[in-house]
Amino acid sequence: MIADRIRQARLASGLTLAALGEQVGVSHTAIQKYEKGLLTPSSAQLLKLARACGVRTEYFFRSHQVELLQPEFRKRVTFGKTAQAALTLRVAEAVEKRAELLGVFPDSPLPLFAPPPGLPARVTSWAALEDFADALRREWQLGADPIADLTDMLEERGLLVIAVDEPHAGFSGLTATARTADGRSWPVIAVSTRWPGDRQRFTLAHEIGHLLLAGRLEGELDEEKACDRFAGAFLAPQSAVRQVLGLRRRALEWPELQVLKQEFGLSMGGWLQRARQCGVIPEELYVAMIRRFSARGWRTAEPGQPLPQEQPRLFEQLVYRALAEDYLSESHAAELLGIPLMRFHQVRQLEWAGAPAHQ
Repeated sequence: MIADRIRQARLASGLTLAALGEQVGVSHTAIQKYEKGLLTPSSAQLLKLARACGVRTEYFFRSHQVELLQPEFRKRVTFGKTAQAALTLRVAEAVEKRAELLGVFPDSPLPLFAPPPGLPARVTSWAALEDFADALRREWQLGADPIADLTDMLEERGLLVIAVDEPHAGFSGLTATARTADGRSWPVIAVSTRWPGDRQRFTLAHEIGHLLLAGRLEGELDEEKACDRFAGAFLAPQSAVRQVLGLRRRALEWPELQVLKQEFGLSMGGWLQRARQCGVIPEELYVAMIRRFSARGWRTAEPGQPLPQEQPRLFEQLVYRALAEDYLSESHAAELLGIPLMRFHQVRQLEWAGAPAHQ
């Protein structure tokens, strides 16, 4: 177990055998033997391994192994196989903590996620994607109003949402199914903490599309483009777009799009797309506006205050619930949150000035 954990921690941190050995003060051959189980590191060496790989020493002894099945990345071509493998291991570690936490409850506090039964079985056109998004909102009883906290809404329905601090600009999202050794499984969506809230929300909605549209697309619909169209329609339904913008427009104002961005959590560029897709503005106006949009550099960074990021909160809340119900000890709770026990005492008594930054 320790051997596998050392290898996973090294790969997740992007270190070579030689680089890790240098930081620990041993040869690359020794690290290789650690990873093969031929040599056991001392407690001092384990501490150095943990520091070098950016994990706590408890990680090497955690027994709840999780496998991420069929991970699918929303990425640019620059986010290569090595980076994908490292990120997958980091997400798996975060899911392991959640699996460990959920396992202490006599009855799972999370519902079993399942696609709603009322969704269309086949999607054959772009217009059908609008209907699919509307059907999902009906099934989840969301109406046509803005979704205030998309992450919270998904976690309430049994999805595990993981926010990953990934510095590589090529990554924004990942979907997978997490499965534990005892057969439990959950759908997982991971998003980057390096993106503003509107980018995170669109990525989350895009990944929901991958989960729910799988096996339903027919004809010549490209899955990535279909998930993009679904994401826009889910965040800003056609009925809402036509209500706030009107049925037909000959012009749109930039501040108007900025207000809608803050209200619906969809970018200004996304609102331009939705206005075109819903027939509110003609194609020629869309082309003219998107050219001006690009010329001002707004594709890279839109004007105004960035939309606040969304943060998964259910995990932290469940840690304290388990603690209150005596399913967890203080030391176990602190280990799950990834903070020192002394700091955990302060956080528990609301004596800590900063937010409890958990892993």
